[in-house]
Amino acid sequence: MIRKIVQIDQEKCNGCGLCVPSCAEGAIKIVNGKAVLAADNLCDGLGACLGECPQDAIKVIEREAEAFDEAAVEKHLHAPGPAPVQAEPRHHGHGGGCPGSRAMAFAAPRPDEATEEKGSRQSRLGQWPVQLSLVPTSAPYFQDADLLITADCVPFAYADYHRDFLAGKAVVIGCPKLDDVRLYMEKLTELFRVSSIRSITVLRMEVPCCGGIVMAAREALAACGKDIPFKEVSITIRGEVKE
Repeated sequence: MIRKIVQIDQEKCNGCGLCVPSCAEGAIKIVNGKAVLAADNLCDGLGACLGECPQDAIKVIEREAEAFDEAAVEKHLHAPGPAPVQAEPRHHGHGGGCPGSRAMAFAAPRPDEATEEKGSRQSRLGQWPVQLSLVPTSAPYFQDADLLITADCVPFAYADYHRDFLAGKAVVIGCPKLDDVRLYMEKLTELFRVSSIRSITVLRMEVPCCGGIVMAAREALAACGKDIPFKEVSITIRGEVKE
């Protein structure tokens, strides 16, 4: 049948993942660093994801497509894990794919041996586990806590992560590029709903594909129905707080 359906321009898409949590049907996935339509019958063609794409890579077109299937959507949303979506690798040379995946090398600052602290520093981590997919949403360490949601590259880039951000906070970490952002949103929604979180700080890298973790947190906060102070902090790939 000919009907309206989402089309994603693979040349424009940079894999940021912002479109994923905006699709209530879970019809969009990130595969090989690009957003793709998981299946025609999961897309209702209404285009709720259009406004979330900073690259203007998504539009609604009319083409031959399988009819939208609400039963298939329901089954897809309640599947035990993210459905595997196979796609052929795309080759764009050095300039293609997500800008955050571009290989770079730069000289790390040389520590001043006269002032560098000797020995290991004290960890500020006060809980386990920390991976968002593993933490129990009703864990006692989330009660009356200031929550730090961290993209998992941040602690590698920012040298004083423990001292400047983690100290005194509960933490969850995840990768919005490689993991299912929709599942992150669902987990955070439940976490915000059942726990008395005092504040939320989302710590992300400056690369576009890291924006998905911010979107998941914002969508979860809206869905839980609570008014919790929210702050977003970006870290550059050189390990500095981006103003």
